[in-house]
Amino acid sequence: MFNVIKKLKKNRVTFTSYCIFLTTFLSALCLSSQALALSDQALLQQARESYAAKNEIALAEDASQLKTQQYILAPYADYWLMLLKLEQARDEEVQNFLAQYGDMPFADRLRGEWLKKLAKQQNWVAFFDEYTYFKREDTALQCYALFGQMQMAEVDVGADARNLWLTTADLPSNCNQLFDLMQQTGMLSAEDIWARFRLALQEGKLGLAKSIAKRLPDFDEKNLKLLDVANLTPQALLENKPSTVKSGSKKTNVTMTASFKTREGIEINLYALDRLARNNIENAITVFDRLQTNFSAENRTFGWGRIAYHAARSHHPNALQYYALANGVALDKEQLAWQVRAALRAEDWAVVKSAISAMQPKQAEEGAWRYWKARALKAMNSQVEANAILGPLSKERHYYGWLAAEELESVMGNPQIQYTATELEVTAIASHPAIKRAVELQRLDMRWEAKAEWVWATRGFDDKQLLAAAEYAVRQKWYDIAISTADNTRQIHDFNLRYPTPYRDLMRFSASQQNVDEAWVYGLTRQESRFMHFAKSGVGASGLMQVMPATAKWAAKRMGLDGYSNDMIHDLPTNIGIGTYYMRYTLELMNGQAVMATAAYNAGPSRARRWVATKPLEAAIYIETIPYSETRGYVQKVMVNAQMYAPRLGTSIQSLKSRMGIVPGSGKPETILADSE
Repeated sequence: MFNVIKKLKKNRVTFTSYCIFLTTFLSALCLSSQALALSDQALLQQARESYAAKNEIALAEDASQLKTQQYILAPYADYWLMLLKLEQARDEEVQNFLAQYGDMPFADRLRGEWLKKLAKQQNWVAFFDEYTYFKREDTALQCYALFGQMQMAEVDVGADARNLWLTTADLPSNCNQLFDLMQQTGMLSAEDIWARFRLALQEGKLGLAKSIAKRLPDFDEKNLKLLDVANLTPQALLENKPSTVKSGSKKTNVTMTASFKTREGIEINLYALDRLARNNIENAITVFDRLQTNFSAENRTFGWGRIAYHAARSHHPNALQYYALANGVALDKEQLAWQVRAALRAEDWAVVKSAISAMQPKQAEEGAWRYWKARALKAMNSQVEANAILGPLSKERHYYGWLAAEELESVMGNPQIQYTATELEVTAIASHPAIKRAVELQRLDMRWEAKAEWVWATRGFDDKQLLAAAEYAVRQKWYDIAISTADNTRQIHDFNLRYPTPYRDLMRFSASQQNVDEAWVYGLTRQESRFMHFAKSGVGASGLMQVMPATAKWAAKRMGLDGYSNDMIHDLPTNIGIGTYYMRYTLELMNGQAVMATAAYNAGPSRARRWVATKPLEAAIYIETIPYSETRGYVQKVMVNAQMYAPRLGTSIQSLKSRMGIVPGSGKPETILADSE
């Protein structure tokens, strides 16, 4: 450098130019450093990458710089750093962190991870001191807590532990530690193990059933192969016929049977019957009728209960007869629900009432069963009893609440207070620190964290604050959050926020082009994506109207959209155009029946047609007896949405029952469905 300057001094102009250049370069460098220092978003992204790479040193530097710059999201870098350090961190260090960031949504998640660390160390005193502050649901921690309480022998956890055992949900691996201790102490009996084994098989969770079976001291491992045969070729097992068994790459035909003289053999045969009934109800009925004498009276009624359930879900005309053969067996929630649904299709109101009366109180209090019980009472001329149920139900803002209101001939039901948030209230929400963080996180495309902040911020809001928050979310074009926030109000409401109308020009144009009800289009779109155009489902449906790639390509070709490619599906006009085209297509296929067309949009036209009965059905009964729970709920919500949008959009206003109409009968014997979801 010295030599360069010495040479430049010989030429004053050159030297002067160099000095100017050097000064300018250093100034620019300083400005550049300041710009980098101000790039909070880039620094946070760098911190996320450091966390993902488990680079504790780099993350610590990022966290320190973000705090220095007082960036609103700096606490997230501290949180990621604490997660990386958690295994080595002292208890005091974690407690200090939780004290500092106790009002952040991630605090409870960190507390949960720390509690798991304490449980693994069996530091039960510290665990239970902190566990009282844990607010989220976490099955792993529930298992740790029960295990710790059993070890400390301070509380009788028998009922809670048994309830956890008698589930077929996928449980964390540490729950096995609890179950091992329960078995060692005699809290878990052989009958408890058999009960869960049967439950797992009913749910089709073969792997879980096998792991449960290994807890039985006398369970023959050869029977594990029989479970596979029962799963793959149930009829062959039941009828003692050859079935194909795979061993490595070889397939051989062998005859395998399960004994009717042992407990495991009986359970395997009942499982085979259940599998056969799920896939071919007629064959299951024939086979079981022939094999009944091989079962005890108790197991016969259990078998008919399983056949009855699958028959009801398959829309078998004799489903109620099979339920009668199951008389005396304790039916589970789904069996009772489908007994009601089979009775609805048969219009047997006495069975509707008796099946709902047999439900446990928690299930019977669900909106669906209160409504149908009231309908049964009304059909049986017990109007006063029916109205006693319909009155309170009509005040609830959901599908069954609307139907209840219409049964009372009061479409308005319970008029609720409409309220519009003031500018002052919206401004107060905008200044809330957690709301500010949520908006910033959304801007950085950290959507999961943004929603967590929002939910945390609004958890204690009253109705007016919720409506102000929903209004603020709409202004941010965060429509899904606006809807869910407005939906949470209890006494006062703003249905404009619950049912917003974004993209109105595009929606109105496309609905007009395809000659479909705009309220129906809005109702369906609200359910599909809540107006978030970047939405993508787990099965690949995309965009505002959640169109599947194959459907979009097919529709684009029929519509004459030249040059269509899959990356166009998130383009709003294209997505809405294709979505409304497919709505019109399904409506035409279903002869103008909107309920069937809605079911077809979700589950496919062929299924929507297969669910039709021989005779005409009230649309509410058609919907209630859709075998797929997802589609059933979907159609209900879309119909209510359309009902709510109609007055907002100036389209024809009618009752919900009128909107849904009657589903015409096929005039043919009912199709017996394959009972699978």
